[in-house]
Amino acid sequence: QVQLVESGGGLVNPGGSVRLSCVGSGEISTIETMSWYREAPGKQGREFVASIGRDGFRIYTDPVRGRSSIDRNNAKATVDLQIDDLKPEDTDTYYCYAKRDVGDDYWGQGTQVTVSS
Repeated sequence: QVQLVESGGGLVNPGGSVRLSCVGSGEISTIETMSWYREAPGKQGREFVASIGRDGFRIYTDPVRGRSSIDRNNAKATVDLQIDDLKPEDTDTYYCYAKRDVGDDYWGQGTQVTVSS
């Protein structure tokens, strides 16, 4: 099993930055890809934000590409997501997601980011 704990959310002014962190524990050597998703209140489904593979290959969704970066420490099973130039539409609950080589995939509990003046 893998446990994921996110941190770093909060209230941020438009145009500001946020850095989200996710720490994994348990069978971390089996984690292939670590990703961030987000979900808005009342909206169905979680939206992909960014991912990083064990080899460092990164993917970003269009709404955050160019103003975000995702980084990972494989040994510590941590993944950080920084988003700059935050917009009100970035207000969401952000979830860490671990896709494993084998076995179940796991979600964290989420961390809230609110962009408002």
